[in-house]
Amino acid sequence: MGSADDFRALLGGGAIKPAEVARFLDGLSHEERVGVIRGTGRDGQQRLYEAVEGFGQLKLVDLVSPGVESLETVRHFGKNTLPAFTHFEKRFCRGKDAEPERPDELYGFNFQSLSAIVGPGYFVAVEDEQRDEVIVDYRRVPDTHPASWPEVRSNERGFSRFVFGFMVDTLRRVSEHVTIGSAARKGRDMGSWFMLTREG
Repeated sequence: MGSADDFRALLGGGAIKPAEVARFLDGLSHEERVGVIRGTGRDGQQRLYEAVEGFGQLKLVDLVSPGVESLETVRHFGKNTLPAFTHFEKRFCRGKDAEPERPDELYGFNFQSLSAIVGPGYFVAVEDEQRDEVIVDYRRVPDTHPASWPEVRSNERGFSRFVFGFMVDTLRRVSEHVTIGSAARKGRDMGSWFMLTREG
């Protein structure tokens, strides 16, 4: 059983070993992984994001597996490096006409305590095949979604503009369930990172 302290030890000190980090995370339960990533601070997330560049392929099927039904929600529990309201979820689904084994895109939104004010932060996720990463694009919004999700809203109006407007995240693989991302707005890195762990 691993703790947040054990994980921070893997990320501290010398060079991070991505394969060792992946083995550690793969050996945890879902609840333990949530606790570990939510105990990881800004410095650890930044160093990990840089360390896992090119480590492993991240595909859309790693975020929503082929066995999940179309328009079924898959929850990814997250921790970001913002000053406040750091716990959140990204919720993904595959469109109703998408090929389960090789979807062209996924739909999703952000669920967190300020959603009623800043909006759901809808996005469309696609693969960057040249870099084996996933791009989460808030400049695009889904044309359909599960009935339980909130109404789709543009990210370029109201308070959403200041939180999600013109933003693109880059997601990298850490382990079977865990990814790490970096945010950019209008093509400029924001110096903000986040970790996610998939439920199931």
